[in-house]
Amino acid sequence: MIQEQQWLLSLGTFLPLVGVLVMLFIPKKDEATAKGVALLAAVATLGVGIYTLVKFDYDQSQKLQFFTTNKWISPIKATYTIGLDGISLPLYILSMIITVLVMIYSWNHVPNPGNAKAFFILMLVLQVGMAGTFVAQDLILFFVFFELVLLPMYFMIGVWGGENRQYASLKFFLYTMFGSALMLVAFIAMFIITKNHATNPEAANFSFQWFNENGPGIARNTAIWIFGGMFVGFAVKVPMFPFHTWLPDAHTQAPTQGSVILAAILLKLGTYGFVRIALPFLPQAAKTWAPIIAVLAVIGIIYGALGCLAQTDMKRLIAFSSVAHMGFVMLGISTLTPLGINAALFGMVAHGLITGMLFFVAGSVKERYHTLEIKRLSGMLKQMPHLGWILGFCAMASLGLPGLAGFWGEFPALLASWSPATILTDSAMGNHELLYRVLTVVSAFGTVLAAGYLLWLYQRTAFGEPSEEFSGHGDHGHDDHGHSDIHDVNVFEWIAWTPLLIGIVVLGVVPSLMFKVMDPAVQQLTSVFGK
Repeated sequence: MIQEQQWLLSLGTFLPLVGVLVMLFIPKKDEATAKGVALLAAVATLGVGIYTLVKFDYDQSQKLQFFTTNKWISPIKATYTIGLDGISLPLYILSMIITVLVMIYSWNHVPNPGNAKAFFILMLVLQVGMAGTFVAQDLILFFVFFELVLLPMYFMIGVWGGENRQYASLKFFLYTMFGSALMLVAFIAMFIITKNHATNPEAANFSFQWFNENGPGIARNTAIWIFGGMFVGFAVKVPMFPFHTWLPDAHTQAPTQGSVILAAILLKLGTYGFVRIALPFLPQAAKTWAPIIAVLAVIGIIYGALGCLAQTDMKRLIAFSSVAHMGFVMLGISTLTPLGINAALFGMVAHGLITGMLFFVAGSVKERYHTLEIKRLSGMLKQMPHLGWILGFCAMASLGLPGLAGFWGEFPALLASWSPATILTDSAMGNHELLYRVLTVVSAFGTVLAAGYLLWLYQRTAFGEPSEEFSGHGDHGHDDHGHSDIHDVNVFEWIAWTPLLIGIVVLGVVPSLMFKVMDPAVQQLTSVFGK
């Protein structure tokens, strides 16, 4: 553990709260100042993140850096322990980048302009929860940050969402709370059991280090049950089939900004939980659960793709595609191999960039056409060529075209699932090699379906002639003053989108930028499974 500059992660995590405090004293009517303060806080936080990137020792990326630990809640042995390694660094930085870009986009896209101050405050609170989850090195601290993102997102959907927003926000909240309750029980059970079996029970605490050392010693049957509790908690957040049903409703009803943050960061909290907590703490249970996770992941890939083909709403289609893409991430994790987990981590970041971008485009389409019904949209390339081309580019990235970021999340995951960890093909455990090979073939078919639904979406919305309704002959394409709403990409959209578009290309062409940072930490993590 490298303990230099211990203040850095705390500053990067809690700096947005300074913006929140300042904004509380700004009058509700003074929207421009509120937006300015929020953007300044988010940019300053990103500045701290960039400084973290510069100071990070890439030769030691398997070690926790900027590590700090302090007493926090002594009676329950919870500590304030944070640190960053090659696994959490990309996601930690991504959460900061996405927050800044969403705020730039929101400058002239606030869903309900009369209440911009509250909207921006919620975004800053979300940023604290997201960054905190990725740096936490204590289970109780992790749980607090993990749950902190729930309330802002609940209000974002419930207050600024679409027509069915109350239903969608309540469903999102209840599903996640149900999963989190089981997860908390699993955490407590693991703490009590490791404490009872420890040679020095007084030393027991909730830090990750304690469970890394003592978790693998838990009896296998007990570990399988504890893993089950964690599995439900994280699987709801991912969301994995069959816990995914809250996602299409939440995405469809959420404002654009909510959808982008949900897709780009919040879904990753679940997959990150599997990699950071469930696998290394309970390796003996991970071996038993891995085939189950793999089967559910592949069902999710196919189900998500078929769900996309059935959608009539553009945003709902993108939401179902997330179920399929997160299926590839979970398939990579279930192989328990360095290649599979690297692919999963890369897939998380790639999905964040690509699907976040797709939701941005969907939001701008909704703003211009006042609908997302696919059959009513056509001719986008003629009316708004830039927006049409950007949608095409993101569709290609999402279907996993080589040379773009999406490919490096899916292809190595398929490669890893063809030859999973030897512990899963060991005769004593039951040979799962054939199962994984069948799953690889089925999930490869899922990529064909992905090409199908994304190209179908693009063909219907971008090609052809603009429909009469929006070509200036109907009334729908005009606002109350008779001005046409249909205009190409504006300045705020270009500023917010360009970094994502560049990121998709750069990571697609030079994937080693991320793999070389993550791999040492992943190798160390998978060493607990033995060879």
